[in-house]
Amino acid sequence: MAPGPARIGFVGLGRMGFPMVERLLAAGHPVRCWARRAEVVAAATAAGATPASGLADAVVDADVAVVCVYDDEQVREVCLGADGIVAAMRPGSSLVVHTTGSPVTAAELAAAGARRGIGVADAPVDGGAMDIVAGRVTVFLGADDATAAAVLPVLAAYGDPVHHVGGVGDGQRTKLVNNLLFAANARLVEEAAGLAADLGVDPAAALGAIGRGGTGRSASLDLALLSGGPAGFTERVRPFLVKDVGTCEAVAAALGAGTGALGAVARAACGPAVEPVPAVGSVPARGPGGGTPCH
Repeated sequence: MAPGPARIGFVGLGRMGFPMVERLLAAGHPVRCWARRAEVVAAATAAGATPASGLADAVVDADVAVVCVYDDEQVREVCLGADGIVAAMRPGSSLVVHTTGSPVTAAELAAAGARRGIGVADAPVDGGAMDIVAGRVTVFLGADDATAAAVLPVLAAYGDPVHHVGGVGDGQRTKLVNNLLFAANARLVEEAAGLAADLGVDPAAALGAIGRGGTGRSASLDLALLSGGPAGFTERVRPFLVKDVGTCEAVAAALGAGTGALGAVARAACGPAVEPVPAVGSVPARGPGGGTPCH
């Protein structure tokens, strides 16, 4: 991609996608967007984006198409098939998928893209909408080196740091391990609060002190302290954990890898609601790509 502003086709204007569009516009990238809900398209248009009449119209002239939808099923729906994004994109352009999902889907998109000369990157993010607004959401980028170089200036509009962790699918693998670790730590925070109480110390005081410099500090503990304290933390975050822990379990099983004690503690955080998400086909081995952080 030539230096300067990139033409962006953006699909998905939800809680995470909308602030991404705002950051892209602020960085000088023209954005053409599509979403199912007319009200969010109207809001993006008011912010300076151009509304598209459909998926193809959103990406047909784009240098980089960005997809930020809920799950793998939606990714496949909007990206694959005769009416999907990949079929409408021009050769030489790049597709970025921010949705957390399976590396199987990432590999299928890469194969479909390769047949049309389109680079594909899986780029799940770690953080919330406010991190995107502040331009500091973490991005785990899986792509070959050429595609990574093409999309990095776009991701830099809202991502910092952007870690190029390997080839296509490795962004998803890294994010799923990250989410499994977060879920396990969330459960451990609650267990630690119970232990503190049993030992006769106020849990909020003990964990607050640990969170302000103790070696037992974690991102899960930080979030617990910011969101009402350690008591009941797993219950508060459970809706965000169930899908990703299930996906991680399914991917690990398909690769013949056990999640061990990490998986057991993460499943305890999710409760009985967690179910492995079926993998589509077989999970491919790791693809080629650079492993160096990109900032």
